[in-house]
Amino acid sequence: MKNARTFVSAILLTAFSLSMFACGKKETDSKKHLRDLAPEVREKIKSIAENEELLTGELENKTVKWLSDWDINPDSTGKNVPIDLAVFQERYGGKIEFHQVTYENRYEKLAESINSGDGVDFFYAGNLDAFPKGAVRGIFEPVDKYIDFSSPLWEDVQEVNDGAMWNNQHYLAIIRATGDQCAVIYNRKTIKEAGLEDPADLYERGEWDWDAFQSMLETFVDTDNQRYGLDGWFFEFGLMNTTGVPPIGMEDGKLVNNLGDYSMERVQNLLYDLYDNDCIAIGVGDYGWTEKPEYIGEGKSIFYPCGLYKFYSSPDQWKATFGEDAFFVPMPKDPEADEYYIPTGLEAYVMVKGGQNPEGVAKYLDCKRYVLLNDELHSMGDQQMTDDYGWTEEMMKMKESMQELADANPVIDYSRGVSSDCGELLDNNLRNSARGTQWNETYDSISSVVDEYISEVNAGECPDDTEEKDE
Repeated sequence: MKNARTFVSAILLTAFSLSMFACGKKETDSKKHLRDLAPEVREKIKSIAENEELLTGELENKTVKWLSDWDINPDSTGKNVPIDLAVFQERYGGKIEFHQVTYENRYEKLAESINSGDGVDFFYAGNLDAFPKGAVRGIFEPVDKYIDFSSPLWEDVQEVNDGAMWNNQHYLAIIRATGDQCAVIYNRKTIKEAGLEDPADLYERGEWDWDAFQSMLETFVDTDNQRYGLDGWFFEFGLMNTTGVPPIGMEDGKLVNNLGDYSMERVQNLLYDLYDNDCIAIGVGDYGWTEKPEYIGEGKSIFYPCGLYKFYSSPDQWKATFGEDAFFVPMPKDPEADEYYIPTGLEAYVMVKGGQNPEGVAKYLDCKRYVLLNDELHSMGDQQMTDDYGWTEEMMKMKESMQELADANPVIDYSRGVSSDCGELLDNNLRNSARGTQWNETYDSISSVVDEYISEVNAGECPDDTEEKDE
């Protein structure tokens, strides 16, 4: 489904934007209003970075070309210069040159850039659709020549990086697994008025699981009186990944089809039960097939599972949608899982074939890792988020709790990384249970097809993929 995109996963120190810069004079005018760090903050960052032994060497080429639908630099969402970018600027004199594309034409423009020799240097892999297919197609380069994952800067994430190797090489540079991929967004006023217990309190007591989640939905929903349940395009895969077994996983450097695992049957049965009990909002009656996140703020819907990127904007923007009493918790725990698993994103990047400044990419990524390790800079990043986005201390603590869950038990779903055809097949069909189709029917119709896609990629072949061919 076109609406069922996986959006950029962001950590405390890096936010993303879907906004676009205007052209000509308008672009110049808009840049006048972009934010920059206070001089004293920049001076502090410079002092820390210049004296840090972990940040080694210098850069001859200081400009790194970044192709994406979102800008690392300040933009109209109200974010400031990210702390990691400031470290890159102050330590290496580095600059990120933004090459803007739309989300839908990212790969088309990437192929054009590679073929024309434009020298785009790096590309975002956190959408989980770049790997491993980008490695198989040869549009990304291994990073091992430029990044030592056993070094002090990277050793904390060596395991997760080693778990995503292809042909015994690292193509992904994973800064960290992220816990903000999909949260349950709700409005506390709505919960209270319905006589229900705050999910945050249930989570704190260890009682926030599928059963509590379903019970709250069934108690709240009354579609005849515009009281709706789950909205959005993320709840199905969000729930699937709480089992700890992603639809498509990776073991020993090879893709694995997990559709036949018992955990998939259990979560698909849950989705069917939610449908059968009228708990799925989107697609119901006059609700239609357009998501309505504003219904959270209006008290008409109870849960909107989505990435926390929805809160990575100025407070007037997210409060206008979700209300003054908006909050969030992790996806509910699978009561039969051995651990508390949540949908896990990646703050990850890939180096583009033909890039002219891989050294610059590596230094920038070193800066990102360094900020996570330096307590003072990390605190600056936390403060920046509260200043830019109006987050409360409670929101910050909940996000950090989600991050701890992701760090402890990362669940990486490679469904979209096989090919766009395979990703679309899974994206459409793994939602069928939430639309009233029994799981055994869906499984029988797609499992062997997915096996074929995976076998081709595991053999180093490129499946026919009309959307993202590298010509």
